[in-house]
Amino acid sequence: MKNTPSVGQPISRLEGHLKVTGKAKYAAEYDAPDLLYGYIVNSTITKGKIKTIDTSEIKKMEGVVEVFTHDNRPSTAWFDFQYADMDAPPGIVFKPLKDNEIKYNGQPIALVVAETFEIARYAAAKIKVIYEEDNFQTDMKTNLDKARDPKKGLASLLKPPPPKPTGDFEKEYKNSFVKTDSHFSHGTEHHNPMEMYASTVIYEGKDKLIIFDKTQGTINSQMYVANVFGLKMKNVQVISPFVGGGFGSGLRPQQQLFMAVMASLSLKRNVRVTLDRAQMYMIGHRPPTLQHTRFGADKDGKVNAIYHKAVGETSRFEDYVEIVVNWANMLYPAENTLLEHQLIPLDVYSPLDMRAPGGSTGMHAVEVTMDEIAYKLNIDPLDLRLINYSEIDKSSDKEYSSKELRKCYLEGAEKFGWNQRNPEPRSMKRGNKLVGYGMATGIWDANRILGRAEAIMTADGKVEIKSAVTDIGTGTKTVMTQIAADELGLPMEDITFSYADSKMPFAPIQGGSFTTATVGPAVQNACQALNKKLFKKARELKGSALKNFKFKDVVFKNGFILVKDQPEIQLDVKEIFKVNDEESIRTTNSAMPNPLTFGKKARAVHSAVFVEVEVDEELGVIEVKRAVTAVAAGKIINPKTAESQVLGGMIWGISKALHEETILDHQFGRYMNANLGEYHIPVHADIHDLNVIFVEENDSFVNDLGVKGVGEIGGVGMPPAITNAIFHATGKRIYDLPIHFDRLI
Repeated sequence: MKNTPSVGQPISRLEGHLKVTGKAKYAAEYDAPDLLYGYIVNSTITKGKIKTIDTSEIKKMEGVVEVFTHDNRPSTAWFDFQYADMDAPPGIVFKPLKDNEIKYNGQPIALVVAETFEIARYAAAKIKVIYEEDNFQTDMKTNLDKARDPKKGLASLLKPPPPKPTGDFEKEYKNSFVKTDSHFSHGTEHHNPMEMYASTVIYEGKDKLIIFDKTQGTINSQMYVANVFGLKMKNVQVISPFVGGGFGSGLRPQQQLFMAVMASLSLKRNVRVTLDRAQMYMIGHRPPTLQHTRFGADKDGKVNAIYHKAVGETSRFEDYVEIVVNWANMLYPAENTLLEHQLIPLDVYSPLDMRAPGGSTGMHAVEVTMDEIAYKLNIDPLDLRLINYSEIDKSSDKEYSSKELRKCYLEGAEKFGWNQRNPEPRSMKRGNKLVGYGMATGIWDANRILGRAEAIMTADGKVEIKSAVTDIGTGTKTVMTQIAADELGLPMEDITFSYADSKMPFAPIQGGSFTTATVGPAVQNACQALNKKLFKKARELKGSALKNFKFKDVVFKNGFILVKDQPEIQLDVKEIFKVNDEESIRTTNSAMPNPLTFGKKARAVHSAVFVEVEVDEELGVIEVKRAVTAVAAGKIINPKTAESQVLGGMIWGISKALHEETILDHQFGRYMNANLGEYHIPVHADIHDLNVIFVEENDSFVNDLGVKGVGEIGGVGMPPAITNAIFHATGKRIYDLPIHFDRLI
């Protein structure tokens, strides 16, 4: 009886047809009777107080229902911890409309609620506000003397601080055969997902709410709403089946959720609040970061001293911190290290995780520094990585659970044609274009946390799997269906994966590349438990052919339970339901890492990136002509969706290296290009030949499925590889991102 495995197959996204035909409903598209629309009013100053906020004129406008400000905001939670969420950094969480104090430019100061969106937006433009302005600081570079160590909190469990110094860095660095001393920077970046943030709140009476929210964590939003507004968890249902891009911007509940719930509860009406594109630049960003590296190596290229310091931006009220300086010693086993990370509090909103937070920032500095060493020693950059290759994470002195980075280097180099590179800068040309080859290493954590899933089989032999996990476009629905199908021995069409509903079994926020490794094992466990329950009931059937067999003796295929060595002995699972009153059979199971063993090994996903650029010799225009990324990420459940993730990361890497930057005018404390016309991202003409290779990697330690995440790794190695290729093409070493053509003329 044939039962083709689903895991490992390039299955197209199961919800893809709904998306491309416009049938998929997003948070701002759910219908509701008598729906009201809210529009947020934002502060036009950066720091100070609201002296007066006059809403009398707009309250008289036809169609305006209410205007909420700090003067009439309904009562909410008192304690700071009640405003926290699964991704909140240490500090005091911002509370919308709490008082008249202005903490950053664009802060929400009012919500206009009207019968239509257009009326609400028009009325919001007519609100009269008089401010008392204070002096403010938004420039990192003029406030370096304010840098300090970050505060510690629960966030440090997933974002550990830099390891303590090892050896004697200064002495070893001083005595090194070759030394580097380089300063790096990158500007502010904003997430800019296609779908803007929206919440549609359905008021069901008696403080019961159904919320269609754009979020990367339905339970995270549910907990936030319940805690802030003093509601019972069971009375708050958050649903988010389709998310039009998140990239980290939805890891925390955003302002429109608070505003929509506040208005709905106060007015006892259905309310929708949507942010416009400019307001999307007021809810978080990748922080600008300054970095300083000093690496020392011996004459053979062995790195023996690593210094890496990062200084990042944070708000006045929260200590947002990223893992920036930890990576080098995880890859290169220097005995002498000094790693530092500091924050500069400024009058800005708190930064927010953006795809590969800290990793794409830190590895740019690390891998460009390694390229510098290679050129100083006249060693091939690929050979230098192999000289410094290690099977352990030196920063923790732990062996990796698996590490096939060497295969990534070799297979990626072969696919790319790295051996055709002339090592001399400015030596390769194509017409009037300088050609450069560059490479870099990528690394990202392979984490997992607690997840739960439910498996329900109905009398027709079909199975529904439930989990509150979201699918932000990564293919989660498809991948979980594949896992369930193989565990149950059923074709995928007999499996329904229901998700993104806070009433379903617990799942954490979707980010950090840990979703499949977290929820996948929970789905696996729930399906295995369902099989065991079915087998037990099958043995109890009168005259059962399976009575004398044990669970380890059987397999499940296409709705039948078969004895492994005697497949002619089988039982249709539908027979179980005939004596079970046709009632569904269900199991709910958890999966989480064993706290006693999980920390005994280092866990990471690795990549090797190879890039070719062309630089116009006269105009300085840069094009990434082709790139190869080889990835080692354990078992690949779905090569098609995984490749899509890595390709997306590669494109974002091109964007980070050459395009993206939000410009903050420090005279006003305001972002000046808060739109998609002036915030530059790649278009079709910027993207050429991109290839992804998945090298074989087996890892039974990370989880029973052997899976690691691929969402972040695609973007980690691209910026330094591009930077290194530009140096090879032009002979100019540029340390600041993004790299614009004027730097090359």
